[in-house]
Amino acid sequence: MTRYALRVASLGIALGLWQLLTSQEIDLWLRFSQFPTVTDVAHAFTGRLAGSDYWTDLTDSLTRILTGFLLAAVLGVGAGVLVARSRLAEDLLGPVLEVVRPVPAIALVPVAILLFPSNEQGIVFITCTAAFFPVLVSTRHAVRALAPVWEEAVRTMGGGRWRVLGSVVLPGALPGVFGGLSVGIGVSWICVISAEMISGQYGVGYRTWQDYTVVDYPGVFVGMVTIGVLGWLTSTAVELLGRRLTRWLPRTSYVPATARAKPARAATPARPAHAAAPAGHDTEEARDEHLVRD
Repeated sequence: MTRYALRVASLGIALGLWQLLTSQEIDLWLRFSQFPTVTDVAHAFTGRLAGSDYWTDLTDSLTRILTGFLLAAVLGVGAGVLVARSRLAEDLLGPVLEVVRPVPAIALVPVAILLFPSNEQGIVFITCTAAFFPVLVSTRHAVRALAPVWEEAVRTMGGGRWRVLGSVVLPGALPGVFGGLSVGIGVSWICVISAEMISGQYGVGYRTWQDYTVVDYPGVFVGMVTIGVLGWLTSTAVELLGRRLTRWLPRTSYVPATARAKPARAATPARPAHAAAPAGHDTEEARDEHLVRD
């Protein structure tokens, strides 16, 4: 409860500082006088919630992000496992993927416009491409980091290639896969919003850009807050799913240093020389003396 209270307090302090700087129109080096206040954004947000356009934009953006991200998850995991497990696939696909990977997904907007018959398909393509490479790289590294002894154990018990894949490769690579998925969902939101600003007709990114062109700055901040909340919710969902599927992993929790320190043991008092030894001890000594004499 203390941690949750701290998180809520940090958010409240940030909003209070925003309200103070903008309401007082403080201009030191940054021009906070040009920013809308928190109350202005709240009023604009309330007005948007009452209309239908906001929910239409929200639905369109979520549909695009989920479609592109699910495609990227399937293709990225499949390609990552294939490249990591097959030398032929690595030789054929590796060079092409490594050349395309450094290209920003948003730079593929002209390619999407020329390649796909509709803007909707082009935006999904850009979203999928943005999430594909983080998932691919994380999956490839996770598969290559698996201990060979696990696969050897399955093969020793008669398991084939598919048995190794289902019992060793995929479960063992799950932590790395979900690490790539967590990164991929964030990159997907960045690219889908940018694509909507450039070539979209609906969506949160499109509406945010339209508000900027008509100098509706509270509306711009409504779009920014919406994007942030949606990104946080989707990232949290991916992390919770990852924890659920990898609950067999050992979990570590933070323990303060004072709690980790073990109490010193009390010194055991030395036994006096004249103290009687246990009965078993006397029997062992008598037996040893008997053997020596014999």
